[in-house]
Amino acid sequence: MLRSIGRARVIQLWLAAVALAVVAGVAFGAEMTAGIAGLVITLSVVPPLVVFLLWPEAQSVTAGDVLRGTDRRT
Repeated sequence: MLRSIGRARVIQLWLAAVALAVVAGVAFGAEMTAGIAGLVITLSVVPPLVVFLLWPEAQSVTAGDVLRGTDRRT
């Protein structure tokens, strides 16, 4: 299942989950100070950044792959 999902979609889902958690916290009466806001922003940006940097990319096709007819991109 996770092979069919792209890193952009994972990052979108993460940011949506963080936004939902912030909205739920404010709706239930949590106090939002500048320090807490900075912490929430930091904790919501760092994991997608790590996912973006570490997610494996598709391997590029070499000239030998083109000549032999093998496609490693799939």
